[in-house]
Amino acid sequence: MDTEADSRHHYPEKVCLLQLSDGERTYIVDPLAGLDYGVLGDLFLDAAVQKVLHGADFDLRGLHRDFGFTFANCYDTSIAARFAGIERVGLASLLEELLDIRIPKDQRLRRADWSRRPLERDALAYAASDVAHLPELRDVIEERLRVLGRESWVAEECERLTEIRYVPPDPETAWLSVKGAHVLDGKGLAVLKPLYEFREAEALRLDRPPGYVLPAQALIHLAAHPETAMEDVPGVSPTLVRRYGRGVRAAVKAGKASPPVQRPRPTQPLFPRMTKPETARLTRLKRWRADLGATLEVDPSILWPMRSLERLARSPESLDAECASAEVRAWQRERFSESLRRELGT
Repeated sequence: MDTEADSRHHYPEKVCLLQLSDGERTYIVDPLAGLDYGVLGDLFLDAAVQKVLHGADFDLRGLHRDFGFTFANCYDTSIAARFAGIERVGLASLLEELLDIRIPKDQRLRRADWSRRPLERDALAYAASDVAHLPELRDVIEERLRVLGRESWVAEECERLTEIRYVPPDPETAWLSVKGAHVLDGKGLAVLKPLYEFREAEALRLDRPPGYVLPAQALIHLAAHPETAMEDVPGVSPTLVRRYGRGVRAAVKAGKASPPVQRPRPTQPLFPRMTKPETARLTRLKRWRADLGATLEVDPSILWPMRSLERLARSPESLDAECASAEVRAWQRERFSESLRRELGT
């Protein structure tokens, strides 16, 4: 299965197409037709039916957001390909390398507005090609994993896909996620907040992505340099000045009149800077993981979480606690914990 959304053209985005295939027949479902889609929810929750996706996170999150769907028994071919030691894990690359199948790569269709109706035949064919070969692709990758003895690794990773949910951004703090906001001081953040709120309101009013109203770099520049004329802000065209100049100036004025904003406390605890022995230990742990990756011919980042290695560099005696944490998978613990223990000398 796969979905197509309209994030390039509308705001907020929505799922506009749902593609389903059993390897022999492919179906295109129109989520915008106002039908009763409850039967699909039953299918997605049926543990006896495996749902094969590629890059599942986006699709599962979108379907939960728009329809409340949750899932059981999912399989992500992009995850599986990484564990099989395949470097190029894009769908088109995998199909070409493993099945000698070439699917359309039309950039026009990649950027299409999937909410438009009717859809042209070539658009439907393009969408169908994303799912028609997934069952066969899964079988080929699974055979590689069986030879490598890594089926259980992928099974655990894919089981975690069933926990994916859409969590709406908190309107009280969403503006802090603007790219570049981390460089702003309290006064800059005070200006950024009304600028973000203005852009958000315009994006919703126009049904256009926020970046089309004002790019993030423009918001950050204005927040950091509120005296700058909008005409002189990088990334702002004369058209944007005409459309939004008055609103932007009002937002900047309101921000300048507001007290400095104090950043919320981070949800993760802040650690002091590592000592030299801790830094040296982290370097050894990174090398340990890189050597494992080279030996197993996989991306080393999937073998042990970096945040766990950072904590172990500070507290090497805490390996048992790390192995019990939710971040460390069962297959990682079973396969690598003793090797890691030797590396730590504990």
